[in-house]
This record gives sequence, C-alpha cells and structure tokens, in this order.
Amino acid sequence: MYNVVIIGGGIVGLATALKLLQRAPHAKVCVLEKETEVASHQTGNNSGVIHSGIYYKPGSAKARTCVEGARRMIEFCAMHNIPHLLCGKVVVATSETELPALIELHRRGLANGVAGVVEIGSERLREIEPHAKGIKALWVPGTGIVDYKLVAKKYADLIQAAGGVIQTGTRVLAISTRADTDGGAILSTSRGEFQAKTLVNCGGLHSDRLARLGGADPDVRIVPFRGEYYKLVSSRETLVKGLIYPVPDPRFPFLGVHFTRMIGGGVEAGPNAVLALKREGYSKTSFDMRDCLETFAYPGFWRMAKKHWRMGIGEIHRSFSKSAFTRALQKLLPEIRAEDLQDGGSGVRAQALLPDGSLVDDFRIVRSRSGDAIHVLNAPSPAATASLSIGEQIAGMIEL
Repeated sequence: MYNVVIIGGGIVGLATALKLLQRAPHAKVCVLEKETEVASHQTGNNSGVIHSGIYYKPGSAKARTCVEGARRMIEFCAMHNIPHLLCGKVVVATSETELPALIELHRRGLANGVAGVVEIGSERLREIEPHAKGIKALWVPGTGIVDYKLVAKKYADLIQAAGGVIQTGTRVLAISTRADTDGGAILSTSRGEFQAKTLVNCGGLHSDRLARLGGADPDVRIVPFRGEYYKLVSSRETLVKGLIYPVPDPRFPFLGVHFTRMIGGGVEAGPNAVLALKREGYSKTSFDMRDCLETFAYPGFWRMAKKHWRMGIGEIHRSFSKSAFTRALQKLLPEIRAEDLQDGGSGVRAQALLPDGSLVDDFRIVRSRSGDAIHVLNAPSPAATASLSIGEQIAGMIEL
C-alpha cells in the first residue's frame, strides 16, 4: 500500500514524486515506469531548451508555470552541478506579415514577467547571430539549454534517497477501485499488484488510455506527432551561436523548424511536426495498428485534418524531402545548404486533441470525480522547463 502511486517515469511524474516527498517526507510514494529506465520518451527525446515563457497566453497554466519553472530549473541545475547554459534566443521575423505576431510575442513576454526580452532590429540581430537574416527579432536572453534526461535522473536519485520507490520495467495492465472505505486504486501490472490511496497518471503518450483504464472519461484523445531533426555537420556549427527560432504560426502549438545549440555539443535543426502512425513511433516506418485505428476512428482527428490539411501535407513533404526541409531553414539562415545537414534524432509529442478538432494548447490536469486520481492529459512543451512547478501543483492537489 502506497499513499501515492504515479504512473510514468518521465520528468513530470518524477518531479511530482519529488515534490510530494519534500512536502511529506514520511509519505509512501511509488513511481511505475514501463521502460527499463526513466525519461525514455518525451523527456529523453526533446531539444533540451529551458524556455523563457514568451509564447504562452497570459494567465494560462503554461504562462504561470514556465517563468517560475525556468527559474527553479536553473537553480536546480546549479545546485546539483548539472551542465546548463543561458545562451539566449532570437525569434526572427523574416517578412512584414510576421511583425504582428512578433509584437504579440513581445507583449506576452512582458505580461508573463519574462526578464530582458526586447525587440531588436536587423543590425542588433547580426551582432547576436551574425548569420541569421530577418527584418526584426526578439532577443530573449534568459532562454537556456540543458539535458533533461540528466535532470530526470537526478530527480530519480533524490526520490530514492528520500525513501521513494521507482519501479522500472513495470507496465500497468488494469486499474480497479479499492472496495474498502478508504477508496483508492489497485493497479495490476506486469510485476504484480500495487495499491494506492491516490493515483497520479503521468503516462504521456498513453495518458488518455490510462485514464479510461481507471474509469475516467477524458474529453481528449492523444494524437502523436513526430518531430524529426537534422544536425549541422561539425564544420558548420559556427553558423549558430545560441538559439534561432522563427515567428510561430499562432494557429498551432508547434514552434516551427529552428536551430538549437545543444548542451552536449553540436547544433540541431528542426523539428517538423508530422502525424506519427505509432504512439512511440520514432521513425518514418514505425507503425502500430491499434494506435492508427484509435487516431483514424476519432472524429476530432478528421475535423482537425479538414482545417489543417495543407499544413499537414507540407510537414509530410519536409519529412521525406531534405531539400524542402533545407528551404524552410534557409528562411532563418540563408547560408545553410543540404550538405550541411546530417540525420539527427526524433521525438514524439503527445498532443491532446478535442472532439471538435482543436489542439489543446494549455496543460490539462484533471482530478477524478472520486478525488482519488489525478490525470495529466496534456503536458507538452514547456512541461520539462516547468516540471518542478507542475510537480508542486500536482502535489498540492493530493491529501496525504
């Protein structure tokens, strides 16, 4: 019997366990992870950016947690000697049509309390990123880079040192309600049975399935989008000093292809955002029949596809055409050539989709009607940046 069982050993699940144990050191807390190590999916396959908070609608959960979460992340990394760097970011407008969106990003950044964000002209842009091209830009000096897999592993070390349990290689197969007066849940897993007074579902790519498994009726369906990266060849890494981003399309939660210097060395270019045919589909050939059927049988998917099919075709084209990917990157960095790019990694974003076809843009964390389960149904970027703040929020929802 545990006070809390958390399903999912990604950065949000681990941060929640850590904050629970800091709040109640004698609580019995267990994290169940189906893979053989923590941070195997979204946490371990992202771009490693410590986001500043300029993108998010003021007052939203993302806005509330990102700025404070970034501050906490930087302090955490400094305290535990985790390599990180505040290299700064430029968000570049390459045409007059992008200026209104750039101005709105500046307004949001100021409203959200992002320190140091300023509009700059093309001359100042060249001083910061000599090879970038744009008519105006935002300079965001507080943006940083880190390896979130290292952060997550440090969370895990601290959890275990505080008496928490992390059970890897443990897949949840069924969830039932305890019949005694205390309530709670019984989890049948590939490694036996676990009982919890409170269940926290941080299942990421499988969070909607886990919610249904536990008797909840989530109003969203997880649709996986794969983001594919190239890397700059070593001789061309000097073209990028920090982070170079485009002005994002406000209709979508994706930020567009960009350049990201990595804390371990090298520069990534990407990602695109293409529908994945498997929830853990990290390659173009990845396919799972159940995952496809769930996506294509969902009315919300077809409503989304009807509204955004042109963008979808463009993303698929970039996925299979290196020249098309290169042209998208050349809008920011005209000197880039296809031969400057080598294959990189990929990640899969667990995107929550509503029945009307809308992509859920904000975090979605809901409590079950019984009150003994919490489901994290949408936690994309900047969830890694904000993980300590999100974990504290979830911990505060639990009575111990």
